[in-house]
Amino acid sequence: MNDPVNRTMLLVDIEKFSDRDDVEQAFLRRMLYDVVDRTMERAGIDETLRLRADQGDSVMEFIDPNVPVPQVLRSVITELPAQLKAVNRMASSAAQMRLRTVVASGFIALDERGIWVGSDLNHACRLLDADLLRAALRERPGDVALCVSQSVHAGIVRHGHLGIPAEEFHEVTLASKNGPLPAWLLGPVPASGQAAAAPGTAAGPTPTPVPDASGERPGPAGGTEAGPSGGGPASNSAPAPAPTPSTQPPAGIHFTGGAPAFGGSLVMGNQHGVSGGRVDGDVVMGSVGGPPRPGRTPDQDAPDTTTPSPDDRHTPGTGEAGPR
Repeated sequence: MNDPVNRTMLLVDIEKFSDRDDVEQAFLRRMLYDVVDRTMERAGIDETLRLRADQGDSVMEFIDPNVPVPQVLRSVITELPAQLKAVNRMASSAAQMRLRTVVASGFIALDERGIWVGSDLNHACRLLDADLLRAALRERPGDVALCVSQSVHAGIVRHGHLGIPAEEFHEVTLASKNGPLPAWLLGPVPASGQAAAAPGTAAGPTPTPVPDASGERPGPAGGTEAGPSGGGPASNSAPAPAPTPSTQPPAGIHFTGGAPAFGGSLVMGNQHGVSGGRVDGDVVMGSVGGPPRPGRTPDQDAPDTTTPSPDDRHTPGTGEAGPR
């Protein structure tokens, strides 16, 4: 392989070349050569200052470093579209063509088979084949889409040389098999490129609640459900309004899946510190419900306010589910 040499690279590719038949493809290749040659001639770039590599549906021009890059870029921006328009005007609809173009710079070398190789050339080829550049040509009314490499923009475009509209170049990131490639696109960015440039802006659907680390299933949205101990809410949702008496469930313990929910009011056995809730019917505080036993005074039927013995203590909410 020869030693690498520095070159300005111009890559031009015909859109939808493989959709044409053999006769149309042969004609398009001749027209492509003609358009590129005329563009270089109008820019004052002699054939002796450029080397060409034919890629079938595309052509690569490697221009001598003594030719100023702004001179090459101006001809691609202004002269190439004019020459293409002149050719398409005289051709039938089947023979008209649209072009993707890339201007880059870097080092290339010839291998033992006469093939140009180099990582800078690979980078330029991936820019030419990028989906975003294809979309840019597809979505615009003109017949040419131009993309320049990061080095060409940093060294030439951004400095506002005569005939190079720096404000019309937009920074893009092109996807490739080797990862994202930074580049600059002349003209508006296609819709697909704008969506990719701002990921995560669209709000996605609300995620479905899943069980937490404790295995408890979240309560219904907007309401609460008794926790494992029959106490606080099982979720952080705002509590729903209390049901009306017509919808109040009967007293008892109700299992509806997950933690048990207690509906109504239930007072049985020795109860201490009972508050809140609603109690319908007769309520008798004591060990056993029912009428007073004969021979006892009203004082004897009054609730015992003394400290209960250890045998009589019950944890609130753990009373038996029926009369003893």
